[in-house]
Amino acid sequence: MSDQSVRFLASVSRVSRVRRGLGLTGSPVSVPLVDHHPLGRHLVESGVIRPDQLMRALQMQMRLDAPIGEILVAEGWASVDDIMAALAYQHELALVDLAHQPPDPALASLRPSRFWLKHRVIPWKRQDGSVLIATARPDLFWQIRAGLDGDCPKVLPVLAPEAAIMAAIAHRFAGPLAEAAGTRVAARFSCRTWQPRRPVVLAAALLVMFAVVLVAPIHSIAILCLMAVFTLTLFLVLKLIGAVAHLLAHNRLSAPRAPPPPLLTPPGRELVNTRLPKVSVMVPLFRETEIAGALIRRLTKLSYPKALLDVVLVLEEHDALTRQTLAGTNLPGWIRVIEVPAHGGLTTKPRAMNYALDFCKGDIIGVWDAEDAPAPDQIEQIVARFAQAPDDVVCLQGILDYYNPRTNWLARCFTIEYSSWFRIVLPGIARIGLVVPLGGTTLFFRRQVLEDLGGWDAHNVTEDADLGVRLCRAGYRTELIDTVTFEEANCRVWPWVRQRSRWLKGFMVTYLVHMREPRQLWANLG
Repeated sequence: MSDQSVRFLASVSRVSRVRRGLGLTGSPVSVPLVDHHPLGRHLVESGVIRPDQLMRALQMQMRLDAPIGEILVAEGWASVDDIMAALAYQHELALVDLAHQPPDPALASLRPSRFWLKHRVIPWKRQDGSVLIATARPDLFWQIRAGLDGDCPKVLPVLAPEAAIMAAIAHRFAGPLAEAAGTRVAARFSCRTWQPRRPVVLAAALLVMFAVVLVAPIHSIAILCLMAVFTLTLFLVLKLIGAVAHLLAHNRLSAPRAPPPPLLTPPGRELVNTRLPKVSVMVPLFRETEIAGALIRRLTKLSYPKALLDVVLVLEEHDALTRQTLAGTNLPGWIRVIEVPAHGGLTTKPRAMNYALDFCKGDIIGVWDAEDAPAPDQIEQIVARFAQAPDDVVCLQGILDYYNPRTNWLARCFTIEYSSWFRIVLPGIARIGLVVPLGGTTLFFRRQVLEDLGGWDAHNVTEDADLGVRLCRAGYRTELIDTVTFEEANCRVWPWVRQRSRWLKGFMVTYLVHMREPRQLWANLG
């Protein structure tokens, strides 16, 4: 018998003893040959990866804040099953199937859902007075022990893929997480609790206005026209102020500046001792039939290391159409799907993003729309700017543009509007410290601040503009960054009317919500 066969049989015997000790039945998973070597060496010896792939992964790990297994999976050099099997032999742990042997639901009450989400683990079952906890990172299990010390029994680890663990958490806490997604924003900042303080006075005022219109229709129409002209004039003045501020700042900064250092050092150059963060980007989808394949092709052009890129496709639980579309699409390992459970009849984009936020992995949270085509180096620019920006800059808004500006006259008008708004007006408004009404996409946040503010108002149809107000009220700043995302412009009149009507409704609701306490709003914003 060869030495290799002896090592294999010894490995199988060792893992079988561990499985029997945990009360697991069935044949052990087919795994690589092991010795007490690092994970990469296990995979090389078993023929899963080549030595040159391991060397490249180790070089990447010097710059990336990611374990070697995630790097190998993201680069397509190994599968999740390969990594899990190697970890099982390396740490002498049992590899469990949470789909066929689901966790004991009673054990999850040992800690709130936020604890299990933070550590990305789930209690599995009791065994001989101990609680077995499923984890995909046995090297970090000491954090679980520290968090459960005191009022919990002895805990022991078992292995399970992270996707299966998160699915088990979502299933166990579906109701509470879905309900929390609709109420994350404090009641005094949310339109879910908005109502006139004196409804009788409001009703009387409406009756008086209606009577005036009946008695003097010409004068009433004239007054309404004057009010419309007045508000349009105010908006024009705001645009002019933003444009002047932008042009003055542009003239002061027009001197050529050295480009920032590259995030990824080219081969042959010395690496910088700075690790890149993980970035999660949410892409809400609803009733999509064709865009999924095109979206995946656009996202694969991103140059940020895939091991640090966490793209989350967010869809509603009852959206069978999008689910079928994605079922026929081959998703890379760094793109995953989160299904938002139905709860209370509320189905909105901000609620879906609030729910998905708990399952995101990154320290930076971004948002793209389904039809977006971001610049390939967009994530690098975002990460570099957050690394250099002051702590009070917690949101970066990219530039939105259209990839179909020549479709018709309406598309050309949209292109002109977006070019002036995102390249001139908004940068000027941001520079003079006014509220920046955020766009619906190409937004990136520091995760901790976004969670502290409660994410998005699930009941507001212009949730991003509302979030921009709350950011400013809390003393934080938004910056415009020179990275472009292309999307499709409305080319038909009726969709344009519906879009602008929704925007105007949302802006009015946001105004009324924050004007419930005018003095406090003045103190926050000036």
